[in-house]
Amino acid sequence: MGRIRLLLVVLGASLINACGGGGGGSGGNTQPFVPVPTNTASGTVMFKGAPLAGAAVTVFQTNTNRVVATVATDANGNYSVSGLETSCTLSCKINYQFSASKAGYAFNPFMAANVSGDRLGYVWDPSGKSWYVNSGAAVTRAEYNGSFSNPNGGSGIMFNVVNLNSTVNNSITGANFNAYDGSNPPASVASTGQASSYVAGDDGALKKGVVFPGRRYTDNQDGTVSDNLTGLVWLKNAGCLNAALWANALTEANQLASGACGLTDGSKAGDWRLPNLVELESLVDVSASNPALTTGNPFTSVSTGIYWTSTSYYGGQGGSSNAWAIRMLDGRHINDTASSNLNIKATSTNAVWAVKGTSTGAARLLATGFYVFYASGDDGSLEKGAPLPAPRMRDNGNGTVTDTATGLVWLKKADCIQQSWAAALGTISTLASGQCGLTDGSVAGAWRMPNRKEMQSLADRAQGNMADYFNESFNSSAAGIASQPASFSNFATFQYYWTSSTNAASPGDAWSVFSCDFGVYNIPKGNAGYALAVR
Repeated sequence: MGRIRLLLVVLGASLINACGGGGGGSGGNTQPFVPVPTNTASGTVMFKGAPLAGAAVTVFQTNTNRVVATVATDANGNYSVSGLETSCTLSCKINYQFSASKAGYAFNPFMAANVSGDRLGYVWDPSGKSWYVNSGAAVTRAEYNGSFSNPNGGSGIMFNVVNLNSTVNNSITGANFNAYDGSNPPASVASTGQASSYVAGDDGALKKGVVFPGRRYTDNQDGTVSDNLTGLVWLKNAGCLNAALWANALTEANQLASGACGLTDGSKAGDWRLPNLVELESLVDVSASNPALTTGNPFTSVSTGIYWTSTSYYGGQGGSSNAWAIRMLDGRHINDTASSNLNIKATSTNAVWAVKGTSTGAARLLATGFYVFYASGDDGSLEKGAPLPAPRMRDNGNGTVTDTATGLVWLKKADCIQQSWAAALGTISTLASGQCGLTDGSVAGAWRMPNRKEMQSLADRAQGNMADYFNESFNSSAAGIASQPASFSNFATFQYYWTSSTNAASPGDAWSVFSCDFGVYNIPKGNAGYALAVR
């Protein structure tokens, strides 16, 4: 995905040092000077299908960690940059990353030849991962730890970029970007399915989000089930694949094909995958338990135990060791540590469910944001779902922020409300301009407590600590890259944030989100917790 600024620039001493400097000599050079080959790049920036003029496209050179050029899009949304240097020796690869920016907008890149938006797994520093594509350009995510000063010590800033390995004769066209401002979100948030109301203003009373279709699931009579809400296609027999360690679960799902597990759909190995966390979460209906699936679904052999997802856990335990999982009894997320051995990749055995297709339904799912590759077929390698625009949150300057990914508007001050569940619902129902830093003119009744799906929609699984990331202001130490303000103010760390959704398996509990890892956990309603407000 991406944004960056472009232009030429001879990288001077930095590149000479990187590629080997020239030496002196008394004999001179009798051969005529032959210019070093260079590349060009061009593309278009669009907003709601129309050209966006005045967007800055930045070219960042990863070899030297600096911006080498910036150009603005013209009246037709077009940009072009030339003079991009090519490899200087057989062992030296020059890499450029392009991103777009304009005040009030977030951006996602896409190559005209790859309009689906699938991104290459890209890792900034860990060894053993490839920085480059072999030819052409790819759309990916990059984390600029070395180029930003983060006052609170948080993780690196995320950019969505077009990634170009600038080898000879590798010029590119169609390095395009879509712009978002919250009025054209790339994804939509589904309702939770909650049917019962326990307190005025809760999830069961308001039922916000894309409504479930009258017929949530269609049995395709070929061993598959289509979800009419998201457009994903699931294996009907949810117990056919063997419970397995995480790596084996990925392999089982990837190798699934017609003829196995009752499938007669003509699918072949590689069509199926282990669902990422957002995809598996999309099945959870909070009105149901044992299992937490919409009543009357056509699935068979659904376990009420724990199912793996393909999304590595990038929080306290580290993504290399743990992966996210969901307990299908009630929909609780699983991130437990080694003491309980429930989601450790190398030692935990969990159930396996397979999915295929893309989310094209009324509730189009976001990608998780995870982009680090650990194993073939994992979330970091596939990055399924609508890409997260960047910079994602638009600060409205009135105590609110707009999520450009979903269009939801959030209270920016994240520590204003800390009460029991019912009390927090009451406080939010009377929230208005003049309170909690709001100067937006809102009146009582305009705000609500987010439901489970809305709160989960904020997650970015590339982050090690969501609360720290939300609080972080990113100040560029690389000239030419805009700094970014914090998404929220005073997001409490190591605290639970309420959702308005009740746990059907235990109605005395509400679903909450832990602020650091953003997992969903059931907490007694009488406890004191923090709460955001949304509209």
